[in-house]
Amino acid sequence: MKILLIPDKFKGSLSAQEVAVAVSNGLRRLEKRVVIHKVLASDGGDGFLEAVQRMKKIKEIEIDTVDPLGRKIKAEYLWDSVNKSAYIELAKASGLTLLKFEEQNPMKTSTYGTGLQLKDAIAKGAKFIYVGLGGSATNDVGIGIASALGYNFLDSNKQNLNPCGENLNKIESIFLNKNNSIFEGVRIIAVNDVNNPLYGKNGASFVYAAQKGGNRADIEKLDLGLRHLDKKVKEQLGKEEAVIPGAGAAGGTAYGLKVFLDAEFIGGTEFIFNLCQVDKLLMEHNFGFIITGEGSLDKQTLNGKLIQGVLELGRRFNVPVIAVCGKLGIDKKELNTLGFMDILEISDSSKSLQYSMENAANLVEGAIFNYFGKAVL
Repeated sequence: MKILLIPDKFKGSLSAQEVAVAVSNGLRRLEKRVVIHKVLASDGGDGFLEAVQRMKKIKEIEIDTVDPLGRKIKAEYLWDSVNKSAYIELAKASGLTLLKFEEQNPMKTSTYGTGLQLKDAIAKGAKFIYVGLGGSATNDVGIGIASALGYNFLDSNKQNLNPCGENLNKIESIFLNKNNSIFEGVRIIAVNDVNNPLYGKNGASFVYAAQKGGNRADIEKLDLGLRHLDKKVKEQLGKEEAVIPGAGAAGGTAYGLKVFLDAEFIGGTEFIFNLCQVDKLLMEHNFGFIITGEGSLDKQTLNGKLIQGVLELGRRFNVPVIAVCGKLGIDKKELNTLGFMDILEISDSSKSLQYSMENAANLVEGAIFNYFGKAVL
């Protein structure tokens, strides 16, 4: 029997790799000879570089840059010299994990440090730059990145503004000296699985800014700032991209990459599946099952995320899909109608959430062992 594993992380408990190990252990307790293939994905957020490194043996570059508050740090990205491609994870220089809790403030933070990484990759001759979005500490619409690459954002007095969230509403002029546009001829690809528009109740600020330290007043000001910048972009650059799905990703960085650097969008799931040639894998092997899963399986799970992509693979190649999850937040019958063969929930209502999280690996292994123990591998 051959089984394909495509798990997501159990946030706060297990990485995708650890989920895969737990599932593998459960299967091999029953049948030592089972053949297991693993595809470890990323939605473009935390773990993006790790996911790429598992598929491609390419060089890691560490450079001097700055964190979301402008302090000097070192951050890495991946460089494929053969294909002239760079892979940059936004969170490495602009991530929330770089800040102490009391420092988190989307009014003050900037993506400028990530822009310095793009600038370095372009200087090395990059023709393709993949930017994994997610985990950001920012709500600056990517003007920090744009500033690092030659854009100037000016106030009513023609003074350069610091590229951060609180200054979005002050931007009156957007200027790029075409003689200094170093990104000309470079394809920028924004990788993420978020579908939010730029502004509004489902936009970057109202949905995500509170997680980055913003209070209610900040969120309202930031949303107004997003609307203001979009208005200036329409007037001065002639671009209207605020409502496209995914524009609100990473504090609007996806929007900024698109309007300032002409970036393309690709879903994280699609990106990883292409990178590891998962279609070819399914054509070459006769898999009995695909096993996927994540920490919480709910309605949000099927909103462009990994498991939705796995279900589509199962349908196309006629392979049954089984999901294992920490907590099931949707009616099991509803999920079954979407194409799951079965869903295994590891949480025990008689035990605390903390217990389930601390023992997630053993619980996943046990759930797989018990389920497949009723069948013949």
